[in-house]
Amino acid sequence: MGAVREGLPEGRYGRSEDERADRRLKVVGSVLGVGLLAVVGWIGWDYVGGQSVSAEMIKFQILSDTEVKVHLEVRKDAGVTGVCTLSSQDEEHGEVGRADFTFPQRDTRVDEVVTLRTTGRATAVELVGCQTAATPAG
Repeated sequence: MGAVREGLPEGRYGRSEDERADRRLKVVGSVLGVGLLAVVGWIGWDYVGGQSVSAEMIKFQILSDTEVKVHLEVRKDAGVTGVCTLSSQDEEHGEVGRADFTFPQRDTRVDEVVTLRTTGRATAVELVGCQTAATPAG
């Protein structure tokens, strides 16, 4: 008959260093995982729910070497003043015009045609983005 090898009696000598390190890694990993989920959730909520002004460029028309008409549809919260930035580029993709347009209307949907002044003939117009107008400190 062979001798049966028994391990150390459980609980008699405390936890091994490996078990303590494993537990510490599990705790640190859990905390970091929850933190990462919180950051991703906050960024998503801010992007989806935090934008009170958004817009869509419906079309643009080049009128001359110094003017472009742009049709915008702006969506915003009622009572919020929105500011949208437009940029125009020439044939070589150089910027020939950039301007901010303010939409103070109390409506939640504003359909408006604005005129963007340029320093050269534009071939493209880009809606850079929209945001809530900054309120003056006071």
